Amino acid sequence: MSKRMWVSGMLAFLCMLNVLGTAALAAEPPTIGTNAEAAALVDVKSGRVLYSKRGDRPMRIASLTKIMTAIVAIEESKLTDIVKVSTRAAGKEGSSLYLKAGQEMSLKHMLYGLMLRSGNDAATAIAEHVGGSVEGFAVMMNRKAEQIGLDHSNFTNPSGLDESAEHYSSANDLAKLAAYSLKNPTFQEIVQTKMIKVPNPNEEWEYTWFNKNKMLGLFDGADGVKTGYTKLAKRCLVSSATRNGQQLVVVTLNDGDDWADHTRLLRWGYEHYPLVPLLKKGQAVEGTPYVAEREFSYPLLSEEKDRVTSEPESFPLESLDARLGEKGALRLKLDDRLIGTVPLVDPASPRLKAADKAAFGFQATDADVTAWNAWSLSLRKAIRAMLSPGV
Repeated sequence: MSKRMWVSGMLAFLCMLNVLGTAALAAEPPTIGTNAEAAALVDVKSGRVLYSKRGDRPMRIASLTKIMTAIVAIEESKLTDIVKVSTRAAGKEGSSLYLKAGQEMSLKHMLYGLMLRSGNDAATAIAEHVGGSVEGFAVMMNRKAEQIGLDHSNFTNPSGLDESAEHYSSANDLAKLAAYSLKNPTFQEIVQTKMIKVPNPNEEWEYTWFNKNKMLGLFDGADGVKTGYTKLAKRCLVSSATRNGQQLVVVTLNDGDDWADHTRLLRWGYEHYPLVPLLKKGQAVEGTPYVAEREFSYPLLSEEKDRVTSEPESFPLESLDARLGEKGALRLKLDDRLIGTVPLVDPASPRLKAADKAAFGFQATDADVTAWNAWSLSLRKAIRAMLSPGV
């Protein structure tokens, strides 16, 4: 995927996460409580925050840190890279894969050990490989946090150990981070894995790693994400589940009854905020000669459905977007809040043959980019070059 497409998709998704997370809408669902000091529930596809309890409070997050470690490593390196374990990594305290200094393992296998077994030795080895050092990798983590729009987070290490009071995040930020990361197919594949066998160069037997995330067995449809615990952070958990095409993420920080709380929050989210189809791909848009380029669904309370409105806009025929086939845009609002924008195209447009993507998402590492997208990008560059001054 091209850098420009990657950035464009990311900005659209992140802007929507920030907008939707700033305030609650007028309608209120039945109340629900948790045992957590802080918590958040988010719909992954739209980024809508469905529930938040002290969501912006900066707190210690233990091994939930490894969500950021994993997504930075996936985006910045190759899964086939060979990671060599340093003495510093092999001696890291806390949960461990029991890696030995000098041992080598592929980054992909190292990531499985990081996310399934929460190996602090793996976290350190990955950080040193990707960032050159733990300190260098922390810079990359904070840069990614800034890109995603995590306003109440700061990372100083890749493991989440209680090494510094300056290492923290919030429930809302972690929900954003998880929603962002789950759009990456490699990340999603890793965190939903219940067990994996990995070659062990030091012994005749293979490593067998079982996922510590009990939600994968406790909740029907569970597909992630990460457990965490330190003496100062207490029990922390990020879980995700997918039902009827809707993926939700729950975050709890300092929660002694997290498995039960996550189960209740997920059920509550599916019951009260189901994904409601608002637009079909190829659907004619009233007031224009165009159709919707993709489908659009949004999590809504039952009383919110009648408050969704749409505003079509046609682009000038001589505009760059129109020349490339995007004839306009349909803006969907809930009351006066923008919840999505869908491109409008001609009914016979080849763009309708492209696979649908999440309304505000993208797949930054997806190698299976459609030929149409590649053609569109090259044409866009050519037209911009022709329209540039002096050409």
